[in-house]
Amino acid sequence: EGGSRRSSWGLLVTAGVGGTLVALYAVATPFVAPALRKVCLPFVPATSAQIQNVLKMLENRSGSLVDIGSGDGRIVIAAAKRGFKAVGYELNPWLVWYSRYRAWRDGVHQNTRFYISDLWKVSFSHYKNVVVFGVPQMMPQLEKKLEEELECNARIIACRFPFPCWIPDHTTGEGIDTVWAYDLKRSRGCETKSLEITPKAES
Repeated sequence: EGGSRRSSWGLLVTAGVGGTLVALYAVATPFVAPALRKVCLPFVPATSAQIQNVLKMLENRSGSLVDIGSGDGRIVIAAAKRGFKAVGYELNPWLVWYSRYRAWRDGVHQNTRFYISDLWKVSFSHYKNVVVFGVPQMMPQLEKKLEEELECNARIIACRFPFPCWIPDHTTGEGIDTVWAYDLKRSRGCETKSLEITPKAES
């Protein structure tokens, strides 16, 4: 009888441990999987100072906005509260679901959208304002992608790490809260090109 009880307890413990491991795997996989990619975009929450610096760079701007690697949605939600139609792309489904809940809780769910997607598989061509929380390894490739896709009137705002080739038009903040803003029309020389093709008025 004692052996039977020990056997039953052993099965219960084994089942409990196994169930716990399965649950941990289900929860942890979306967080760990991005780190296994060649270029990962880890989740590091934006600080209050970073959010305010991003909003400062969006002053006098309008149009659609996208946050690449939107995490828990705080940048998208803050932008929506300022009147932007804001979208976030995030690879981690748990963070996307949480972002949607936060947007609903804060009453801006009608002006926000969150998508579970790999940023390299998304076209950002129809956005006028782009916010990026990147890592150094991805910035050169992302710089090229955005330059190919975005229109001349787009503004790209980089947080924590600047782009390697572009020269920022505006910079604010210090340390990890530094934010760089790039107006694509200057990076491409669109203003110069438009002047060159404008016909001279006849005297």
